Amino acid sequence: MRASNTVVFCAIDELIPIGGRPLTGFLEFLDSLAQLGIPCVWTTSRNRHQLDAAIRKLGHGQPFIAEGGSCAYLADTYFHLKLADTVRLGRFIAIPVAKRQPAAAETLEALAEETGITVVSLRSLSRRELVQNTGLPRNEAESIRQRDFDELFFFAGATQQDIDRFRQQAAQMKASVRPRDVLWSLAVNANLATCVRELRKLYDRALHKPAFAVGIGTASDEADLFVACDRAILLTDVADDAPTRRAKSGPAPRPLPLFHGDPWSQALEMIRNRGF
Repeated sequence: MRASNTVVFCAIDELIPIGGRPLTGFLEFLDSLAQLGIPCVWTTSRNRHQLDAAIRKLGHGQPFIAEGGSCAYLADTYFHLKLADTVRLGRFIAIPVAKRQPAAAETLEALAEETGITVVSLRSLSRRELVQNTGLPRNEAESIRQRDFDELFFFAGATQQDIDRFRQQAAQMKASVRPRDVLWSLAVNANLATCVRELRKLYDRALHKPAFAVGIGTASDEADLFVACDRAILLTDVADDAPTRRAKSGPAPRPLPLFHGDPWSQALEMIRNRGF
């Protein structure tokens, strides 16, 4: 499929704001990867509906992983391979990892009942309440709650101790509860590393050799994304000249300050020459 066997897995939530312009230099970085024949798989906590505008505007034709490691999505003709264990969601072929809705909605309701902690799901809100609680325009607010796998919600009057107890109880039910800005997400069996590995298997088959995976993300992506990659680039807010930073698992990620110098040219050079 491509001469290079490198595949980049990039967490985009802080690089492509909802309804905003991508971070300076990021589009040029994507174009340069495309010219080198290196696919860039997006990973995000957003759903496929939220991503649709960015996918069309930026011409993103590579697979993407959405809803915090719930599912990998790809176009029909991206891999000319026979795919097993896939479903169709909208215009995409999907490789589910998490349990599909209403599993998350039912689990959220059960947890609230068992713990006695009040939660409010986005799907239960009126359109007016949805806009007020998300701070998004009506169309964008409506698309945020059209979830295939996870359930977005907020706690009502809960203390930090309550939230900790809720998350511990969720873990016992194989559900992950993760912050999403001012909201929270609950998904059953979601696992970003598993999504990455599933796509890597497909790239291995398509390339006829093992794919070399490079993860790009912030510190919040270390535990789930970087562990499934061969090498990683850690995006930081400030200059960090400590290349010996220890990884939680696997090789140490290479720190890259986003707002100093020309970070995307540096990232491209690292990826092209595997200079980690």
